[in-house]
Amino acid sequence: MGSRPLVIKLGGAALSNSKTLAHFFNGITKYRAAVCRPLVIVHGGGYLVDDVLERLGFKSEKKNGIRVTPKSHLPFVVGALAGTANKHLQASAMKSGIEAIGLSLSDGGLCKIEALDPLWGHTGKASPNDGHFIQSVLEMNYLPIISSVGIDAKGDLMNVNADQGAVAVAAALDAELVILSDVSGVLDGKGVLIPALDEKSALKLIESGVISDGMVVKVKTAFEAVKALERSIEIASWRYPEKLLSLFSGDNVGTRFTI
Repeated sequence: MGSRPLVIKLGGAALSNSKTLAHFFNGITKYRAAVCRPLVIVHGGGYLVDDVLERLGFKSEKKNGIRVTPKSHLPFVVGALAGTANKHLQASAMKSGIEAIGLSLSDGGLCKIEALDPLWGHTGKASPNDGHFIQSVLEMNYLPIISSVGIDAKGDLMNVNADQGAVAVAAALDAELVILSDVSGVLDGKGVLIPALDEKSALKLIESGVISDGMVVKVKTAFEAVKALERSIEIASWRYPEKLLSLFSGDNVGTRFTI
């Protein structure tokens, strides 16, 4: 993978599992000690958002796998992502001896944020802007942990799909990208992991229904990343801590999306 920074998008139920997070950050500690390569974490926290909204009596809604964020939901969505999830990850990192800084997509002008169609409310899309601030943080040997919350040009808070936000961060930093998910990667019709996938093959799997639901968004975002970064990326699982060092070092342990 070379000497470029590595952006790790961490999502799914990993954020709710203290044992998994301990393994994850211990793996990062070992990796940072063995390889002088900067790491950046971008995260979502959909399970936290769902839990908070449910307890408040709000109904969660998604369109094509993207969360709709009405203005009435916004304070609670932002609180769950940029607050609870971000600080939980920062605390887990610090417990493993890592000096971590909790940030958002807009800090230091890292990403430009634009609202999607009004049908999605305060749900936005990130595009790469200026990576200098994050590069400075990395040079001081801090681990940036970036929530999928951003601020648009009007000063409005926006909830950004975390996979898509991670792509923008990687592009801003000219970095490699690994997306860690609840799943091992893309599975074929028999439940077997597909080690590599190009866009033409992926579209056939989507049309046939083999790739469905939230994985469709993840796969389409993966190919957006491949085109934006002009290099392959990987989707893999956080469920196997023993594979993390191999993954961070460039070994293929999930599904690699190719140009």
